[in-house]
Amino acid sequence: MLLLALGLAVAILFVVLRVLGNPVFALISVGATDADIAAAAARLGVDRPLHVQFFEYLGQLVTLDLGQSFTNRLSVGDEIVRRLNVTVPLTLLSFLLSVLIAVPVGFVAAWKSRTWYGTTFSAASQLAGAVPVFWVGILLIAVLALGARVFPAGGFPRTDWEDPAAALRSLALPVLTIALVAGSDLARYVRSATLDVLGQQYMRAARATGQSFATALWRHGVRNAAVPVISILAIMLSTTFVGAVVIERVFALPGLGDMLLVAIKEQDFPSIQGVLLFSTLLVLLLGFAADVLQRIIDPRLRDSLSGNRRARVKA
Repeated sequence: MLLLALGLAVAILFVVLRVLGNPVFALISVGATDADIAAAAARLGVDRPLHVQFFEYLGQLVTLDLGQSFTNRLSVGDEIVRRLNVTVPLTLLSFLLSVLIAVPVGFVAAWKSRTWYGTTFSAASQLAGAVPVFWVGILLIAVLALGARVFPAGGFPRTDWEDPAAALRSLALPVLTIALVAGSDLARYVRSATLDVLGQQYMRAARATGQSFATALWRHGVRNAAVPVISILAIMLSTTFVGAVVIERVFALPGLGDMLLVAIKEQDFPSIQGVLLFSTLLVLLLGFAADVLQRIIDPRLRDSLSGNRRARVKA
């Protein structure tokens, strides 16, 4: 299924790009003749039939070759790898911080749901999750960069990670921006999962046997609550990656987001395909990993899977 989904994504992306745009017009100058247009199309290889271009592209993918950029003739794969040194740390740090925010906020909002501060936590997470991530970034720039001058308003060191302190300082506001929005969304799921666990019969039975609330929650509640949360975490990590790609433009970070937006502006098909294909593959792998981890944690999923297989064998 993973390979099938990836194959469909490759085909759809390839066809949609060529239906919606023509990279030739992004490369020729005003007043170009028909001969100039034909020469540019031949140079880019887009004058051939669509199925010929598609099978050539598939052949490149088999060898892990994402092609060359139409505009700067650089290897798309090498450019993606180079820009991951910004996007990957930004995504992982934002995700970790969002989890650190969401777990206690969601748990307290569920555990103390009938108190004023539990209700406040729940309302705050609902409100923060509804705010666009770019608006939060602009607000933090105004307050913490332009106002308090605690962090830089944007950019990334030219030396990349040779100076880790400067690199982390440049990522501080983008990480905080994404974590606040993603953490608010995740806190709602944590609250829902916690409320579901707290209302289960096995929790009441565990308390009736003399176990403390913390012991009963740890022994019986955490594993059951973790199963639905894991799938949400995979989705949130994917969303965090997408948010990182978007927020890079707000903070002028030289990551995949900047590469994608420039490629779209210039109709650079290989670069667009490379970034979106990498993003799609990441989302599919995260979903697959979440499914495997759920089966490891919850034996009922393994039993149901093995039971279905035995049923098919008997049939």
